[in-house]
Amino acid sequence: MTTQGSSTIAVVAAITGNLIIAIIKFAAAAITGSSAMISEGIHSLVDTGNGGLVLLGMNRARQPADESHPFGHGKSLYFWTHVVAVSIFGIGGGMSLYEGIIHILHVTPAAELGDPTVAYIVLAISFLVEGGSFSVAMKQFLQAKGNKGAWQFINQSKDPSIYTVVLEDSAALLGLIFAFLGIFFGHLFNNAYLDGVASIAIGLLLMSVAGFLASRTRGLLLGEGVNPDELADIRRRVESDPAVESAGDILTMYMGPHDLLVNMGVRFTPGTTAEQMHEAIRRIEADLHSAYPETNRVYIEAESLPATGVQQRLPKV
Repeated sequence: MTTQGSSTIAVVAAITGNLIIAIIKFAAAAITGSSAMISEGIHSLVDTGNGGLVLLGMNRARQPADESHPFGHGKSLYFWTHVVAVSIFGIGGGMSLYEGIIHILHVTPAAELGDPTVAYIVLAISFLVEGGSFSVAMKQFLQAKGNKGAWQFINQSKDPSIYTVVLEDSAALLGLIFAFLGIFFGHLFNNAYLDGVASIAIGLLLMSVAGFLASRTRGLLLGEGVNPDELADIRRRVESDPAVESAGDILTMYMGPHDLLVNMGVRFTPGTTAEQMHEAIRRIEADLHSAYPETNRVYIEAESLPATGVQQRLPKV
């Protein structure tokens, strides 16, 4: 199964699970009046919508190039994932934080706490459903990252759909733990404020995840290229061709999760004919595509260095 197909399975599983959980949490919040349960309901509802946005971005990214978008629509996924990050921060995190603060400001020290049994049942069910969604997403994530470390893969991956669901599900599971602790210790110590504190903790958690996602998608939207090690490898491959004397600037940019653009200036060895240059360019393109299958566009500009020492550019080959 392709990486794109695996990502779709993880996203659909997350959407289904979050929708079911959101309905259950809001019903429990209505029965118990728990601030933490309201925050968790908001969290799951936002995650449901965010899953839909990620799925939308994945579908838009697969659209072929057209006259208005000659490089394709690959960056649609980056745009919609960035919208997801903003949604998590503003709606999920912001509303949970607001709910917790309002609860603390309006609750009284002697406030009676309702029976938490329903909340505990809902939290247990939610944990099982979220755990199932997380296991599906984690399976696809582990397959995609291979031998790389988790954070190394996330920082280097150009497909945010792979790790966005994992981060959302991780935050959801941790949020459930926060909600449980807030309700449990609130009843243990007969302290209604702790429920609001749990809601604030959930809000800060969501804002932290959103901030990280926003920083990653921002770089991709602005035109992130390959990492320094890959850039050095590309230069080595180009300069190892027998017809190449040296490579000038090598510019790379991901036009989508699986669409890498490479633009470079190449100085060929003295005496290289036009036909030999064409053959060398074909060899370079084939070698780069073999090493980096996502390399769909390679633009090579021939350069020469005359006796004056001033670099001149020949027409693109």
